[in-house]
Formats: sequence, structure tokens, C-alpha cells
Amino acid sequence: MLLRFYPGEDGTRVYTLKKVDPAGNQTFSAHPARFTPTDQHSKERIRIKERFGILPTQKPAPVY
Repeated sequence: MLLRFYPGEDGTRVYTLKKVDPAGNQTFSAHPARFTPTDQHSKERIRIKERFGILPTQKPAPVY
């Protein structure tokens, strides 16, 4: 049994073990994807983040 979730009415995650939420929609896995040090698609993810300006180096410096 894997932990699953569906978005609640107020936008928060509601955790469950069922594969279908009360509205009849599929639930989502609450577990992150597996990590592999030999990631074959990291270059693609970095390019996409560069394109949309969401890399940590593209954000303004935090003010403390």
C-alpha cells in the first residue's frame, strides 16, 4: 500500500491509501521520484529552467 493524496476543497493535500478520491478522480502518489546519480535527463531540465527563468542563479539575491 502506497500513500496517495488528492487536492482538498481548500487546496491542501488530503492523504489517503485509496486510488480514487470521493469525487471519483484518480489520486496522486505522495512519494517523490527515485533519484539516480546517472541522471540522463538533467541537461533537459536545466535548459527548461533556464528558458523560464527559474534557476536559483537567475533569481534575485535574498535580503536578510
